[in-house]
Amino acid sequence: MATNKLVKVGIIGCGEITQVAHTSTLGFLSDFFTITYLCDVSAESLRHNAQKVINHIPKTTQDPVELCASPDVDLVFIASSDEYHAMHVMEGLRHDKDVFVEKPMALCLRDADTIIEAEERSKGKVMVGYMRRYAAAFLDMTKEIGGMDKILYARVRDIIGPNSHFVAQSGTFPKVFTDFTPEVVQDKNDRASEIVHQALSVECGIPVNPESTRMWRLLGGLGSHDLSAMREALGMPERIIGASINLPFWSAMLEYPTFSVTYESGIDNVPRFDAHIEVYSMTKSVRVKYDTPYIKGLPVSMVVCENVDGVYRESTIKRTYEDPYTLEMKELYQMVAHGKEVKTTAKDAKKDLKIFQMIIKAGTRTQSQPG
Repeated sequence: MATNKLVKVGIIGCGEITQVAHTSTLGFLSDFFTITYLCDVSAESLRHNAQKVINHIPKTTQDPVELCASPDVDLVFIASSDEYHAMHVMEGLRHDKDVFVEKPMALCLRDADTIIEAEERSKGKVMVGYMRRYAAAFLDMTKEIGGMDKILYARVRDIIGPNSHFVAQSGTFPKVFTDFTPEVVQDKNDRASEIVHQALSVECGIPVNPESTRMWRLLGGLGSHDLSAMREALGMPERIIGASINLPFWSAMLEYPTFSVTYESGIDNVPRFDAHIEVYSMTKSVRVKYDTPYIKGLPVSMVVCENVDGVYRESTIKRTYEDPYTLEMKELYQMVAHGKEVKTTAKDAKKDLKIFQMIIKAGTRTQSQPG
């Protein structure tokens, strides 16, 4: 029996998402991937995470350049803090490595454009980690939407409780480490300030303050899941009719040529995960429902409500129990091992930043209007 080519993976960033999702998922896919290198600013984290890799102890380093340059790495897998995503992507591409980067790929258009230009010069390719878009139910939903006569309305919703509630029940027992120097902390803070200034002040022309900064970071974190999936299902909106920012909740009305979309999101202290996209036509509505990705094996489902010869019919379809992270990693393998094109590219990810700009500009205008 033919064996698969093993892709050698070097992971930059060994924090919560690596410990809860990526190390185990890559380990379960041991016919496709082997983790050969880990990189983190914390030496204690490296010692801990190296022991979690299945079947062997990988090499470790606190220098991302060393990892990217290593012949023991085919794929640079970036799960570092958001402030460093663009820099680490660039380093991987500079060494002609394929790169997987967790969303957000970049937090400003300048950095997104720099990555796109670097990819054009490199032998490596970039895949961005929008795992919800690889869920089987999401793909089924896009097919159902394609069969609708005319979309009349859509709703995008993502209101969740604290991730810590789900992580504590994931069975992965992630640990937080703090053995890094004040210089490392200062560098992270300085990078965050510079990127937010570039994104908000330079590129959006809006004031940088604690609320606008937090809103921008929330759009890059939670918001990118929903808005990226919305783009694939429905395309890019033409404009924002209005937006409300009342943190920790926010909402917007997005206009398309023949319909509108309500986008609502927020984070509170209720331990539930209410994330879905629902699209309506005159005789059918289609909803894709997500559960927390931090607990492996929870299915993503599609619910179809329709009028069938005057009779109401509601169908719930759970096509697979394979989780979105696993399905995403299978697509990643095809890109690295066989050169298959992926849909979540650097150019695709840049479009999220355009929608972020629409929302935060509209929300800022609403806040500045006299009561």
